[in-house]
Amino acid sequence: MVTTKTATLTFRIDPNLKEAQRTAAQQEHRTIANMVEVLIRDYCIQRRHPENKDKNRPRGKLDNDHP
Repeated sequence: MVTTKTATLTFRIDPNLKEAQRTAAQQEHRTIANMVEVLIRDYCIQRRHPENKDKNRPRGKLDNDHP
């Protein structure tokens, strides 16, 4: 498994929306950061926006494919 560095994403959000997101993440046993990452990935998949893959990363199954 190839590990890549993560990037920082900083933004402001309505406090009520943040609390709703925190609650949803807690119910799914996720961190807030992981929940946001999943939401962004799902959005991109639904709209067929390709991820920018590292050129040195092995090709094959998608990250979200499970055996």
